[in-house]
Amino acid sequence: MSTYGFESLAELIERSRSDPDGKLNTEMLDALTTNETLWFRDTHPFVNLVRKILPELQERTADIRIWSAACSTGQEPYSIAMAIEWYLNKNPNYSPNYQIQATDISPTVIDQCKEAIYDEYALTRGLSEKIKQQYFQPETDGMFSVNAQIQRHVRFSVLNLIQPFDRLGTFDVVFCRNVLIYFPREVKVEILHRIHTSLAPGGYLFVGASEGLFDLADKFEMIPCDLGIVYRKL
Repeated sequence: MSTYGFESLAELIERSRSDPDGKLNTEMLDALTTNETLWFRDTHPFVNLVRKILPELQERTADIRIWSAACSTGQEPYSIAMAIEWYLNKNPNYSPNYQIQATDISPTVIDQCKEAIYDEYALTRGLSEKIKQQYFQPETDGMFSVNAQIQRHVRFSVLNLIQPFDRLGTFDVVFCRNVLIYFPREVKVEILHRIHTSLAPGGYLFVGASEGLFDLADKFEMIPCDLGIVYRKL
């Protein structure tokens, strides 16, 4: 409001409805969203992906599709790709065609994701020195870029979860973590119903540690793992 000289919130909202180039709405989104993330956040989803889900997929498919919803600045989808690469290095006879679709509501962070360049501080958050050396290369001014072999498996696009996302297709695994907490209950349930539809038979869903699936016991089965849990489509 201060930047644009609006005298009230109502004026800001009204002007946002007639925002021809989208600049005001983008700045509002950037002010409202937290974009808090780190590499291999919470650890256990990536461990369970490697220990449980990838071995199952190895038995039944040559193509893997994973969706990272609300991907923020890209650490989650790139971490997924690194976890898959680790698994494939341990299982050289398995060479699936895998793709990670990553989406976020903010065009600003999606642009950052596509650049795949991070500063030294960002790389200290959840990333071991070994992984840094293996999957990153130094750039100028103390920045580091994700290796091309990882980047080529990840596609980024802008998406608001309250809008339809059937155009994304079907996925074997969905990571929708630490974003449902920002929605009212009825919206959360509606989003989860649509995620259920987007999952392949027997597909898996990861949600945040403080998030649950409410009254969707007829849609998902909770699967205990060595570390944490994951939900499987019924």
